Amino acid sequence: MKKPIQKGLKVPENPIYLTVIFLLSFGLMYFDWRVGLVALLFAIYLAFYNWRITRKRRIEWTRYLEDLSENIDWSTKNAVFSVPMPFVVVELDGSINWYNPRFGQLFEKESLLGENIRDCIPGLNPYSLLVDKKDDQGHMEIRLNDRQYRMFWTPIGVGNNRDDSKVLVFLYFQDITEEAELKARYQDERPVSILVQVDNFDEVMNNTDEAKRPVVQAQIEAMLNEWAISLNAGWKKYERDKYVMFTQANSLKALEENRFQILDSVRAISAGNKIPVTLSIGVGADGKDPLELSHFAQFALDLALGRGGDQAVVKRGSRLFFYGGKSKEIEKRIKVKSRVIANTLRELMVQSERVFIMGHEVPDLDSLGSALGIYRCARHVGREAYIVLNRSNPSVHPLVSQLLDREEYREAFVTADEALDLMDRRQAVLVVVDVHRPSFMEAPRLLNEVEKIVVIDHHRRSAETIENPTLMYLEPYASSTSELVTEIIQYFDDKVELEPIEADALLAGITVDTKNFIYKTGVRTFEAASYLRRAGANPVLVRQLFQDDLETYVARAEVVKNAEIVLPGVALSYCSPGIKNGSLIAAQAADNLLTIKGIHTSFVLYPDGGDVIISGRSLGNVNVQMVLEKLGGGGHLTVAGAQLNGIDLGEAREKVISALKDYLEEGNKK
Repeated sequence: MKKPIQKGLKVPENPIYLTVIFLLSFGLMYFDWRVGLVALLFAIYLAFYNWRITRKRRIEWTRYLEDLSENIDWSTKNAVFSVPMPFVVVELDGSINWYNPRFGQLFEKESLLGENIRDCIPGLNPYSLLVDKKDDQGHMEIRLNDRQYRMFWTPIGVGNNRDDSKVLVFLYFQDITEEAELKARYQDERPVSILVQVDNFDEVMNNTDEAKRPVVQAQIEAMLNEWAISLNAGWKKYERDKYVMFTQANSLKALEENRFQILDSVRAISAGNKIPVTLSIGVGADGKDPLELSHFAQFALDLALGRGGDQAVVKRGSRLFFYGGKSKEIEKRIKVKSRVIANTLRELMVQSERVFIMGHEVPDLDSLGSALGIYRCARHVGREAYIVLNRSNPSVHPLVSQLLDREEYREAFVTADEALDLMDRRQAVLVVVDVHRPSFMEAPRLLNEVEKIVVIDHHRRSAETIENPTLMYLEPYASSTSELVTEIIQYFDDKVELEPIEADALLAGITVDTKNFIYKTGVRTFEAASYLRRAGANPVLVRQLFQDDLETYVARAEVVKNAEIVLPGVALSYCSPGIKNGSLIAAQAADNLLTIKGIHTSFVLYPDGGDVIISGRSLGNVNVQMVLEKLGGGGHLTVAGAQLNGIDLGEAREKVISALKDYLEEGNKK
């Protein structure tokens, strides 16, 4: 142990005092040179002594900074030397001033004094630790030599005054390798619940020869069994087309990395089936208990089915991840569900005094047409019915004008405020058509004012949806909500008689969403159109609802002219700011771009104030719904939209292209 700093003779060290003594010595020599000489020699001695003691103290202070042991007692020094973990002292620039043997053993160099901590631990900046704290506790985790450490830091100020003060940083390294391994093992072995459903089982079997049906089913189960074995999962079939599995989180990680290739494998089954087999998979993870896991898995499966099937949805707590879902929905020809929905809807209306019908904001002909169909059902059972419409827009204005010319419909349309005044929470039912996302509805606040809510929609289910509706009829295979409502009308009551204008509106809704019966049309689409034609729909009058004025036609042509090919087969254009009926023109221009040879996907941007509205269309080569979902939008495989808030046209363009490239890259990884 080094000796403590010696106190020595306490004499004035200030040069001013020495100067006074020298002057007094010379003064004494004036009166008596002998006394003055003695005084001068004494002054010289004092000056020498002051120089020597100052130099000695400076050397000892420097040594103190080097080993931090000169001015502390032995117990404190022993505690520092005996820290049972790697310990190092560094300056703010990273220079190592001192370290204990445990820290030195982490590195191969004989001596680390004078080295920079960044050379030992790349990326470690002591100054940043103090200025930009990683967390409130002053610690962070790092990895050294295949070991995991939790590094703590403490700043220490040294120096007698502010000008001479210096900041050193003490770094302690706690080995947490075993803790980290246990944590990682815990995360890897957390249970995961998986629900699997063959979402088109009936259609596959009905379109397969009877003799080959067992072979198809056997191949499905053999493939699922092989898949379960690869996941180390236990599985059980609990219905003819439904399965449940339990595995661990590390297996789920591998599933997500290969993007659920089981979807492609099952779709490739060819054992006499005329249509491909598709799966819907719901995965629940990160639940606090088995009950919550099962709820997560069921919610994910419902979401996968509601989005059209042939996809997997993973629910991790409040987060959702989507895989697959790039194939076209397969039409279901069985109308049992339509019959059940119609009967249930009739009972709900009979039990209520008033029926309120609401579509999405900026309604189109599908939204308004389906609302009129539900309106007729409500009037058929003798209930007051109201359609919530805050304001008309160019796409529905011709139809709204015709309706308001008729006395029956003048009181049928109400604003959201008027609906609130008329609503009775227990005696009213709210029917939401052509939308299931509250943020897209005409008046979301109405959802909190009634107990009975019915949702009828044909869009792929989104993560945002109405919570706990009384009745939900969400069928993404359908061409339009007008098609679904037309089927409901047929089963609602044989005596329901549509007004010709209502039949026209429903047929117009089907026409607009199928682009004149080109996209998403199935047998049931034409059956619904046939029923409406018999009910009095006039195709000529329907066509007139789509007529545009010359200004709109010219503006649409200008948008098509501005189009550019951003990727092979993908066109992107924009509407000029402030253009009249911009959202309508954007949608129509996106449709028109698909009629150009070589273009299979189109996006049109419309700046609306500080926001940008996006219309996406596709011939099926690109799932525009999945592209625009990345930007907060949604829709269908071939028709989708989104709205970006607080962004300019250039930024919106880059975001669309980036989302499109991400979608294409994800597809190439499969």
